[in-house]
Amino acid sequence: MIDHSLLAPTMTSADFEAGIRLALEYDVASVCLVPAYLQQCVDALAGSDVKASTTIGFPHGGQATAAKVAEAKIALQHGAAELDMVINLHHTLSGDWAYVRTEIAAVLAETHGHGQKLKVIFENCYLSDAHKIRLCEICGELGVDWVKTSTGFGTSGATLEDLRLMRAHSPEKVQLKASGGVRELSFVLAAREIGVTRCGSSRTREILDACRLRTS
Repeated sequence: MIDHSLLAPTMTSADFEAGIRLALEYDVASVCLVPAYLQQCVDALAGSDVKASTTIGFPHGGQATAAKVAEAKIALQHGAAELDMVINLHHTLSGDWAYVRTEIAAVLAETHGHGQKLKVIFENCYLSDAHKIRLCEICGELGVDWVKTSTGFGTSGATLEDLRLMRAHSPEKVQLKASGGVRELSFVLAAREIGVTRCGSSRTREILDACRLRTS
């Protein structure tokens, strides 16, 4: 269930390398890291079951649609198996749903055209429940692979309340990812009960060590 997050702006090459080694050691679902280090990550993960993933339009989603599509194209060429794209918050808060839908569809077409998967990040801390519900509906209609709560760079992160809302308003085929402030095994287990299939976290070691202790 874990996407090991390596997105802090102060990370060095040594930090990325250590994070990738940790992801391999714990056999997580994916490593999600900045696009500039993606190629090295893909090379380091070769031959393992751990996927390489990266961010699009990160962290605030204000890039032009064409820029997000270009980012996606480059990431896919570099070997990304999954992309985590931030919606355009400005157009969402303005109620310009045609823009929001067209942008998600454009990045999704690029991603699925390469046979890979897309997670769409809402950044729930800035949104009303009505915004979240409409985004779930749009993502469901388009057939994205995951809807995701947060970037981890907003004013707050994933909450169980938001996860329940998103699960209730997303079709079964759309998976759910919790991200932002995911630090403890108890939260991951509670999220799984709701139907979450992925959690983004930089606290992978702590969470999975606690899991091992619980099951030993």
